[in-house]
Amino acid sequence: MRLSDLRERAGRPLIMGILNVTPDSFSDGGAHLSKKSALEHAFRLVEDGADILDIGGESTRPGSDPVPAEEEIRRVIEVIRELAPSVGIPVSIDTSKPAVAEEAVKAGASVINDICGLRDERMVDVAVSYDVQTVIMHMHGTPKTLGTDMMTGDALPEIKRFLSERAEHAVAKGMKERNIILDPGVGFGKTAEQDMAIIENSGWFGNGYPVLIGPSRKRFLSKYYPGMDRDDATAAAAKAAADSGAGILRVHNVRRVLPYLGQDRRL
Repeated sequence: MRLSDLRERAGRPLIMGILNVTPDSFSDGGAHLSKKSALEHAFRLVEDGADILDIGGESTRPGSDPVPAEEEIRRVIEVIRELAPSVGIPVSIDTSKPAVAEEAVKAGASVINDICGLRDERMVDVAVSYDVQTVIMHMHGTPKTLGTDMMTGDALPEIKRFLSERAEHAVAKGMKERNIILDPGVGFGKTAEQDMAIIENSGWFGNGYPVLIGPSRKRFLSKYYPGMDRDDATAAAAKAAADSGAGILRVHNVRRVLPYLGQDRRL
């Protein structure tokens, strides 16, 4: 099912539930590393109201090191193969590696979520060859440098320019415009002030494409939502992003976010 069709049916931003099949993700590393635990959590996210499941096998927390594609594939493919035909909603693969993306799509994923913004030409080729919906995200630096190398000044025009250029390049390489989703990359090499500015101007980054915002449990929340539980702060930021034009919200705790959007159950 295409995300645009889901969005029209929902009448609200779509909720992308996060499933990290990793030992070291910043929020829930190790919690869902076994196939059994991963599947249980995935079905819980669906029951809570997720419209999309985003499955990742490599942590991108600040300071993290990459893992080999073979290990990433080992972590996620059997989970995707079992989930895709049974959950009734789109499954996304969260990866920057073309080999992982291709195996995930073969296993049933219908969305590629690329934090590196299609900088790898082979990822463009995979997305075009399999005609899948693709999230193009902006990241300043690498996961290893996220906590130390931040964008400076007014970062928003640079982020928008990057996303527009990558989308234009993808279309030139044969990607259908309907398959493109843009993500300005909250928390990926931005200061707290820049993150909040992204939240408050979410729709501005779209240029006609849907915009995904992923504020979940990130550091900037403690500054702008002081004293709030991290999931409640996430929900508040997600609501602010929705109000400013975000079409997809990527979060860990789906159940906590939906009431902020005026809905407390699945469609």
